[in-house]
Amino acid sequence: MSRSTKQHLRLDALAAISGVLIALQARANGELSHRLDNAPQAALVSFSSGLVFVALYALFSSQIKAGIKRLRIAVANGQIPAWRLLAGALGGSFVAIQTSVVPLIGVAVYSVASIAGQTATSLLVDRIGFTGGGPKLISPRRVAAAAITVFAVLVSVADKIEAHSFSFIAVALAVIAGVLVGVQRALNGQINEHSGNSYTTSLLNFITGTSFLVIFILFLTAFGKIELQPLPNGPWWIYTGGVIGVIYIAATSLIVQHLGVLTFTLFSVGGQLFGSLLLDLYAPSEGVNVSWFLVTGIAMTYIGVVVGGARQSRLERK
Repeated sequence: MSRSTKQHLRLDALAAISGVLIALQARANGELSHRLDNAPQAALVSFSSGLVFVALYALFSSQIKAGIKRLRIAVANGQIPAWRLLAGALGGSFVAIQTSVVPLIGVAVYSVASIAGQTATSLLVDRIGFTGGGPKLISPRRVAAAAITVFAVLVSVADKIEAHSFSFIAVALAVIAGVLVGVQRALNGQINEHSGNSYTTSLLNFITGTSFLVIFILFLTAFGKIELQPLPNGPWWIYTGGVIGVIYIAATSLIVQHLGVLTFTLFSVGGQLFGSLLLDLYAPSEGVNVSWFLVTGIAMTYIGVVVGGARQSRLERK
């Protein structure tokens, strides 16, 4: 096995592990939102805790400081537009939606719906070379993979069509969350290309994302839409979403440069769906259950991974 092949296998494995992190973060943030009964505040708690974590690390990291300096030079030289550094605002929006809809539809349905949004968006951003690694081919196989994952959303919620308590608006929002994270990944790939350090990219994301959420919550509070709530005492794991996000953003901003957004998304699907299904089976949100329709939808999404995954992506990277 060549060194290049080993490197690709490691990147593929890391992409799958990052999918598990998405599922864990969704469960933690969703439970925090449920206990607070305030999704925007839950999103802010998650993002601000992540910001504290990565900011403390940055104080002692010369590599992060060097990455910030490289980014400033890149912006000053016009190598990257300043507005693209605001990718974290998309992440803030993503977490705000995540904390709102997971308590309503569960981690697994949320995962399938957001994957559909990610996959469809990934086709576009890969084609125009938004990741910074240059345009990537949109082959019939890649289009088929995206179409299968979108159809899998419909299958996974088919048994809930007659359920008046089931929110299709929540499913649509989960798809939108996937669109946001697909664009964010592409922008982070560009930022990471110029920063040269994935934790610098993560720090920038958490600064802009937290700032966006603070402004958003101040707006909602000023107009009487929400009231801030005291933080619940526990359990401890509901506060892990921010730290998970730091690790996730740092890892994905590096991996997506090499795999492309669509290939990264397809490989992360396996970990995300496996993790989300286990969570909904053994630690579900209140009122959430796992049906055969959902399992079938997950299986179809795996088919999308096979159709658009390893072999074709290897050819595109050569």
